[in-house]
Amino acid sequence: MAKRDYYEILGVNRQASKDEIKKSYRRLAMKYHPDRNKDDSQAESKFKEAKEAYEILSDSSKRETYDRFGHEGIDNSAGGRGHPGAEGFGDIFGDVFGDIFGGGRSNRSQVFRGADLKYDLRIELEKAISGDSIEIDIPTQVTCQGCSGSGSKKGTTPTNCPSCEGTGQVRMQQGFFSIQQTCPKCQGNGTVITDPCTDCLGLGRKSKTKTLSIKVPPGVDNGDRIRLSGEGEAGKNGGPTGDLYVEINVASHKIFEREGANISCDIPISILTATLGGDIEMPTLKGNVSVKVPPGTQSGKVFRLRGMGVTTARNKMVGDLYATILVETPINLSNKQKDILKEFYNSIEKGGKKHSPRHSGWLSSVKNFFEKIAS
Repeated sequence: MAKRDYYEILGVNRQASKDEIKKSYRRLAMKYHPDRNKDDSQAESKFKEAKEAYEILSDSSKRETYDRFGHEGIDNSAGGRGHPGAEGFGDIFGDVFGDIFGGGRSNRSQVFRGADLKYDLRIELEKAISGDSIEIDIPTQVTCQGCSGSGSKKGTTPTNCPSCEGTGQVRMQQGFFSIQQTCPKCQGNGTVITDPCTDCLGLGRKSKTKTLSIKVPPGVDNGDRIRLSGEGEAGKNGGPTGDLYVEINVASHKIFEREGANISCDIPISILTATLGGDIEMPTLKGNVSVKVPPGTQSGKVFRLRGMGVTTARNKMVGDLYATILVETPINLSNKQKDILKEFYNSIEKGGKKHSPRHSGWLSSVKNFFEKIAS
């Protein structure tokens, strides 16, 4: 099977510089490295293919041979040393992957992914149910534009650390033991910034408040999270940006309480309506509806309105509305009204258990309780 062109593999033209070749290889290596694609066999083969292309094109003499004779010239010159790319791979790994995975003999700064951010978004129940677009301000760290994140003044680059000579590690001798540890001068980066950027003071990142538009889907509830990829803090030394997680916090409501897909509310009615029955206006998420209250309705009775709850964001389940009746006792009565009420209740008492079955049953239960204690 014919081999692919090395320049095509790395996605560069034949006039590409060494830095362009290495930059392209680092991008492909991060994308296809086996440690990041453990369940993808094709990723491993693409990683090896890119490694082989880089090993040839990063070496001036090998590149010249390849440009003149193609793959045949490289294969013939390899002789008996094994498959192309085996020799010198340790140097490639240390130079390119040390800054990606934090190991090897890197003479470059280590690459770190930016931190994820969390934002607590408090919204009203109406907006949580219907959905909305909301703008939020996020304080974060962004890549410094003055130095493109390098930390060095424009036109300059970090230099090899003089303490560790770019390895990021120093060896300490203690008696018979030799201990290798992270270089304290460069913190393991292998490089130091001698001429820092004046915009970010050598940090490579700057503080900034970003304004983002958040689309809140209908039916979100307390604890739901919206993930905004790449809206977290900027990475260090060219690392990827973190994510932003917006956590929903629904404010309490004056009328409704929500529990999952269901909502509930209390409906106060007069003694007259509870006694004689009648039609009442009941609030729902879609407006008021008329509900018939039967005669003799007691406080605490629950009406269930199916399909009048919330359509949830996760599984699109539609809940119900539960309305609890609260019979309201009249207050601030005049003397005349009190006399009328007494006369009314005196007439009721003549009916005995007929008009107050719950009260009569409760008195019987209390009487039986004390009789059992006394016996």
